[in-house]
Amino acid sequence: MRLRFVAGAVAMLAASAGVGALAPSADAAATVGIKVDAGTSLGTVPSSGVGLNTGVGDDRMGHAKVTSLMKAAGVRQLRYPGGSGADDFHWKTHTMGNGGWIVPNTDFDSFMATAKKVGAQPILTANYGSGTPQEAADWVKYANVDKGYGVKYWEIGNEVYGNGHYGNGKGWETDNHADKSPKEYGKNLVAYAKAMKAVDPKVKIGAVLTTPGFWPDAEKAPGDTADWNNTVLSIAGGSIDFVIVHWYPGGTTTADLLKTPSKIAGVRSSLRSLIAKYAGSRAASVEIAVTETDTVFSPALTSQAAALFAPDTYMTWFEQGATHVDWWNLHNGSGDAPTTVNGQTDYQDGGILSAGTCAGGKCQPPRDTPFPTYWGIRSLTALAKPGDTMVKSSSRNSSVAVHAVRSSKGGLNVMLINKSPKDAAQVSLSYTGFTPAAGAVTTVSYAKGDTALTTAKRGTAGAQKLPPYSITTLQLKPASGTASADKPTPAPTPTAVTPVVSAPGTTGTRAQGGIGAPVSQATPSSTSDDLASTGASSAVVTYSALGGLLVIAAGGVLVLRGRRRRGLHGR
Repeated sequence: MRLRFVAGAVAMLAASAGVGALAPSADAAATVGIKVDAGTSLGTVPSSGVGLNTGVGDDRMGHAKVTSLMKAAGVRQLRYPGGSGADDFHWKTHTMGNGGWIVPNTDFDSFMATAKKVGAQPILTANYGSGTPQEAADWVKYANVDKGYGVKYWEIGNEVYGNGHYGNGKGWETDNHADKSPKEYGKNLVAYAKAMKAVDPKVKIGAVLTTPGFWPDAEKAPGDTADWNNTVLSIAGGSIDFVIVHWYPGGTTTADLLKTPSKIAGVRSSLRSLIAKYAGSRAASVEIAVTETDTVFSPALTSQAAALFAPDTYMTWFEQGATHVDWWNLHNGSGDAPTTVNGQTDYQDGGILSAGTCAGGKCQPPRDTPFPTYWGIRSLTALAKPGDTMVKSSSRNSSVAVHAVRSSKGGLNVMLINKSPKDAAQVSLSYTGFTPAAGAVTTVSYAKGDTALTTAKRGTAGAQKLPPYSITTLQLKPASGTASADKPTPAPTPTAVTPVVSAPGTTGTRAQGGIGAPVSQATPSSTSDDLASTGASSAVVTYSALGGLLVIAAGGVLVLRGRRRRGLHGR
């Protein structure tokens, strides 16, 4: 799956893990004001929004304990067959074209049995790199005609732009086409869509795009007339049903990481502009899917900062209109030695469950032990169910994030995320469009060091004290005699978000796999406003280049994603 080898940069990352971690300001003791506008809708929670990546190298994928943990976490979508390996995977023979590692009981039918146990919708990645439109169409026929699985969402390739067309020609993604340009991908994307929809017209076809603001967004290779996204959509915009981006914002410190959800509005705005430009009258129906995300390229992968990042990222993407967000990964393993991040062991593993691997003389907890990232994702079950209405909310201090949801039963749930690793946060909450009942409220929380979610009666609807580095969800009932189920009005159409663009002559945060692939990190160049809003459309996001730390050419990072290696999983 993803194996990170760090040479030289790891010491800097480890040393900086706690540096700049949302240090308290001079008025840190002041109460943080939270506003919830329960009358303004940001849309409904998508039916299969909370997703997770799985792969053909994961021999624990279908085990009863694992499927039970996924179901309990509210996972509603599973992605298969796994990252870059998808571009070399042949579903009929259950083999990798390059002889890559595949384990028993991870074939397509076994995966579908796992999805059924979990209650999750599948999203499948068709082999673009070494496959054909006919192979993909045959998969649709087997899945939906022969077996009646009803698989709706199909990606055409993984990170196809990583095929070596950009940079120095050494990509991380398998692509056996002689022409590796975006023009060729767009042309073949149309062919895949035509062949697959001829078998089942109801399938939805997804196009791989570069993430706005992150390399190789806006790049042009020799011979190109436009960048990847504009070229692909100009050819295939009328043939697709959703666009795909991967969200790996990273950060030199944990504080950097926890600020990254503020960038999502700008990324979404850029994508919507592209879709509107090329999809015409169909633009509103073209979905945005984030089929990979986690905290790689930051100090924290399994420790508490990553756990806080997870629900904040899922909810922000949903509030911005994404229909799927899939965490990387169920199990992943690591070749890196554990580090200490804000006083907590971090196993440098992208999975949400322990793979039981050992590195640097230290071993992970027993296999399938949930990491904090698992509990961060599971915290979403206390906030929302599919079909609930997300409503507008805001925080007066960026060290406390907020998300709010009107439940289908008439209540209001408010998630509060305290991003300070050391200081508790006193918050004062006010509401419009909803009158909460008086008295102590039910809270569901996850704090640093916890091994489960904790439900308790604590504080009131108007005042709460949040532990350091914690997720706390208030489950509010309406006051007696109030109109608890008034339908929230839609939020105004976003108009003030600046689309994200790459700084001229620079590259963005994401680089995967290829030795020598250009890497640097995009960071916000503007400070946050006094009022940090969740789901608001007023954030202006700009980028500047931050070079050095993660540059592979300088001996930085080698990332191997989607390549199956036996060391990733315990015996």
